[in-house]
Amino acid sequence: MTDRRVVITGLGVISSLGETVPEFWRRLLAGESGIGPIRQFDATGYEARIAGEVVTFDPAKYIDGREIKRIDRFAQFALAAASQAVADSGLDFTTGDPYRTGVVIGSGIGGLHEIESQFERLLTKGPDRVSAFFVPKLMINAASGLVSIRWGLKGPNWGVASACASATNAMGDALEVIRRGEAEVMITGGSEAAVTRLGVAGFCAMKALSTRNNEPQRASRPFDRDRDGFVMGEGAAVLVLEEFEHARARGATIYAEVAGYGLSADGSHITAPDADGAGAAHAMQDALRDAGLPVEAVDYINAHGTSTSLGDVSEVKAIKTVFGPQASRLAISSTKSSIGHLLGGSGAVELVATLMCMKDQVAHATLNLDHPEEGFDLNFVPKVPQQRKIDVAMSNSFGFGGHNACILVRRV
Repeated sequence: MTDRRVVITGLGVISSLGETVPEFWRRLLAGESGIGPIRQFDATGYEARIAGEVVTFDPAKYIDGREIKRIDRFAQFALAAASQAVADSGLDFTTGDPYRTGVVIGSGIGGLHEIESQFERLLTKGPDRVSAFFVPKLMINAASGLVSIRWGLKGPNWGVASACASATNAMGDALEVIRRGEAEVMITGGSEAAVTRLGVAGFCAMKALSTRNNEPQRASRPFDRDRDGFVMGEGAAVLVLEEFEHARARGATIYAEVAGYGLSADGSHITAPDADGAGAAHAMQDALRDAGLPVEAVDYINAHGTSTSLGDVSEVKAIKTVFGPQASRLAISSTKSSIGHLLGGSGAVELVATLMCMKDQVAHATLNLDHPEEGFDLNFVPKVPQQRKIDVAMSNSFGFGGHNACILVRRV
């Protein structure tokens, strides 16, 4: 525990369901799906030909036209979401100490678009035709670097790569920076743009993706017995974290307090989660200990809920381990049922969804949950939203490599 409390004062989202927080939340709550046939490349011949793409994104709304070609799609998403979050927070970075504001943004893969295009250029045109922007565009830390450059921020700054836990680890890192007194404000979140020829082919080769190509909006079905893999998504979410007294002094709107953060490793397999969910359970328990809250305090969980055969089983076991008899009274949603899996960006988008659930006191639905798997006897908010009292909420992220991360937020 620490005396320096940390709150959330700004939100921004780029997603297949909307490119602003209000649009994303309206469509999520309405039970819409952002998943459809892949448009960014010809997916003929791929086992999986569907994704949650951001189809109307115009980087020129956020980035000077001359700079767009120097920035990979994943970092463009991050800059756009950060621009929204900063505007939402009401912060003015033209005054104050730039060393007291930092940036940490996660991405599991980084500039995959650039890697593909420049490798093709190398093969067809030779090494002297590879772009001078190749390395700066592919770097995972390009997102955090570009955000700091946009506003001249000189505080702690780095990128995080821990697969599908990247964004949640980034937000947890940002929390700790403010708690330690190294900054008053941190811009944080995650971004991913891996819906590419190579990205989709790689996950197809792993047999990780749903092949329900004729029913794209029904393909992502967390906790359902007929799930057949996850659906790739893309986009970003960025949040402004701020020391509580700093936020209160300037009259900021506060979405919630970041009450606790927990993390762990499975230490068992590079892609498969721990079968009993022990590592995931430890991260959740760690977040509760960090917040000083009992399991009875938690009202809602935004699950990692990928729609994979092993992942969903592991998470359900972890929730039951942590909450015991209290698990049955929780509302549990999977945002991935609506937008697919944003990999390293997923935790940030899902925390935004969690905050909006808390704001409006409603748990958004888990789509396509027609027949829960045997033993999945918890309230996964199937198909329609539920009005709920949500004062404390948890958001889970688990990634390849055995990375587990959990963030706990509460109303202020």
